[in-house]
Amino acid sequence: MDSKKEQLLGLIQHNPFISQQDLAEQLGLSRSAIAGHVAALTRERRILGRAYVLPQRRPIVCLGGSNIDRKLRGLAALQMSNSNPAVSSESPGGVARNVAENLARLGLPVHLLSAFGEDAAGRSLLAQAKQLGVDSSASLIAADAPTGSYTAVLNPDGSLALGLAQMDLCERMTPDFLRQCAAQRAQAGLLLIDLNLPADSIQQLLLEAQAEGSAPLVAVAVSAPKMARLPTDLHGLSLLMLNRDELSACAGMPIENDADLALAHQRLSARGLQRLIVTQGADALCFGAVGEALKSLKPKRAKVVDVTGAGDAFAAGVCAGLSQAPDDLAAACRLGMSLARLTLQSEHTVSPELSPALLSP
Repeated sequence: MDSKKEQLLGLIQHNPFISQQDLAEQLGLSRSAIAGHVAALTRERRILGRAYVLPQRRPIVCLGGSNIDRKLRGLAALQMSNSNPAVSSESPGGVARNVAENLARLGLPVHLLSAFGEDAAGRSLLAQAKQLGVDSSASLIAADAPTGSYTAVLNPDGSLALGLAQMDLCERMTPDFLRQCAAQRAQAGLLLIDLNLPADSIQQLLLEAQAEGSAPLVAVAVSAPKMARLPTDLHGLSLLMLNRDELSACAGMPIENDADLALAHQRLSARGLQRLIVTQGADALCFGAVGEALKSLKPKRAKVVDVTGAGDAFAAGVCAGLSQAPDDLAAACRLGMSLARLTLQSEHTVSPELSPALLSP
């Protein structure tokens, strides 16, 4: 992240009428350097036009699944086809919902467009979102279907042994639903979707994202089978985040080494994808833009308490980073890894340690 550019933006936020000469003197830069930073901030739409008009704080809009997470952790090595002693817990969950909560705890404006049953679970999720400051008012409410659920069976070390998802309600988030919440989506500074959405809705969102001036569209994978919901043509997709198995399903090829990763990246770029992030657990994640070689970052070691929600925390960190510096994917990945590490070390699906201080330079 360019610290001088961020300092310049801070001075403008404090005094929108500050002159370029005053900016140059306070930052110790030339007038030409100030003009360059102002031009860059204008291109990024972080300032608008003359007199340094600042845009309203546009929310990150999260569109996708919400459910109740149920976790069952074995007290000893799990034995299939047998009864296993375990401890259980229950908490809010769902990829889009989890990302929204992470972002809200970071102090960012966030809207959630999801689907809930008109039941105790749905009412609980909506109440919790409201308490966090997440606007869920345009979500779908169904009187004839239960709120979704995800049951994670964990090994004693916190790693996932088996996941069972009941997400049928997401199938009702159709193109008709998208039209109903078009006004809320139009406010987005960035739109994140998870692949619980129906294929025709994802197709519609990709077409909308190709329009000039539309918010960047970021997609988060949910599972390898649901990669089939992505269309062949990925034009309009600013960023896709997935793991190795999901990349294999999406690219239609086995991923066994770095050469396979590079080839899969080329295939998705040829289909119109702009940027890609591939997570690999404790191994180095890979990221890159179309026409570039993949770069890698190694996560710091963490004592794993529970893996549930770590991927969603990573996605939230990436979105938060891109909302601050849209062109710095490496910095966004580093922020995502920091959030994921906190989540891995927590018993909670979303770490209560998240706060706006994590976004400080």
